[in-house]
Amino acid sequence: MASFSEKSMNVYILFTIIFGLGFLHATAELQKFTHTPKADGSLSFLVVGDWGRRGEYNQSDVALQMGDVGEKLDIDFVISTGDNFYDDGLTSEHDPNFEDSFTKIYTAKSLQKRWYSVLGNHDYRGDVEAQLSPFLRIIDKRWICLRSFIVDSELAEIFFVDTTPFVRDYFTVSEGHTYDWREVYPPKTYISAMLKDLDIALRQSTAKWKFVVGHHAIRSIGHHGDTPELKSHLLPILQANNVDFYVNGHDHCLEHISDKASPKQVARLVN
Repeated sequence: MASFSEKSMNVYILFTIIFGLGFLHATAELQKFTHTPKADGSLSFLVVGDWGRRGEYNQSDVALQMGDVGEKLDIDFVISTGDNFYDDGLTSEHDPNFEDSFTKIYTAKSLQKRWYSVLGNHDYRGDVEAQLSPFLRIIDKRWICLRSFIVDSELAEIFFVDTTPFVRDYFTVSEGHTYDWREVYPPKTYISAMLKDLDIALRQSTAKWKFVVGHHAIRSIGHHGDTPELKSHLLPILQANNVDFYVNGHDHCLEHISDKASPKQVARLVN
């Protein structure tokens, strides 16, 4: 959970970790969802990633604790950093894995808020368009998943970035997996446009706090290590625009890394 207030410079972040496991405007080309903060100017949310396990691998246990924490802290929404459905994303809009791993698991009253989600590499192994489809909101109105977008809560703006297409190995070393690259080819053009839109949106932002969310780590001492493509292409944009935090999943561990080269010491919290 993150809690932010204009009356205080303190930032508190509590991340719910799974081990192993309105509204629309346009800013540049990125869709924006507006989210009004509480009357006292604060904002609270949970962050979770790498979770879609049909309740197994501790998912149900973590969901229970998320519900308790969400109630105590009166959260406004939930953020998912990707790998939403294991092992290979969704097969279609009608894949029962959506309800089995999401609707039937996160049943606590406090979690009946919007879930803002990005895609992970496991999601790209399925039908990406199905996971992005507005039809899923008919099944469960909480679900909001786009490739890249913005959540504007006045006090904070949260920028969601589709990081999987950055990783070259997914295009060259498939290891038996099939990736759904529709709307991504050619990747160089896709990434260039995304970064341009992100840079414009960050420069236009007047929010006190600016966060960026993606699936892959920029820097990590975990199993997957650094993502060189993000270090080269994404990190300079975060530094140039004084981003406060970069938040990601993928590595299934908890790290807090401060970047002394950034004016605001871009920090990354990873699950």
